[in-house]
Amino acid sequence: MNLNQVTLPARDLAPAVAFYQRLGLRLIVDALPRYVRFECPDGESTLSVEQTAQLGVGPAPVVYLECADLDGTVGRLVKEGIQFDSLPTDQPWLWREARLRDPAGNALCLFFAGPNRRDPPWRVGRGQG
Repeated sequence: MNLNQVTLPARDLAPAVAFYQRLGLRLIVDALPRYVRFECPDGESTLSVEQTAQLGVGPAPVVYLECADLDGTVGRLVKEGIQFDSLPTDQPWLWREARLRDPAGNALCLFFAGPNRRDPPWRVGRGQG
């Protein structure tokens, strides 16, 4: 497994965009006002920020773990007694995901995205010369 991203909640994404860009992260998905994703300057990790109406309510941080063989990994974990909220499902953002929670209730997403993880068709700057 490879830690891909953490998705953080925010009420207003514009200040979050400015803050994370100031830290040196590169904006790679701009779906303002509801969602943005950044690429870290070192390594392959990304950080997402998703709009929520009220902090502490609604979306909470989600840890994403990329699996080269998602279906095989989920199948093995199910056999080991791990319960999933959702089994592997193809998503419109071109990822295949399965959702579960850790014993403390923290949300986890096991997924496979291939090149779409960091280079989706809607990546900022694509086709601009």
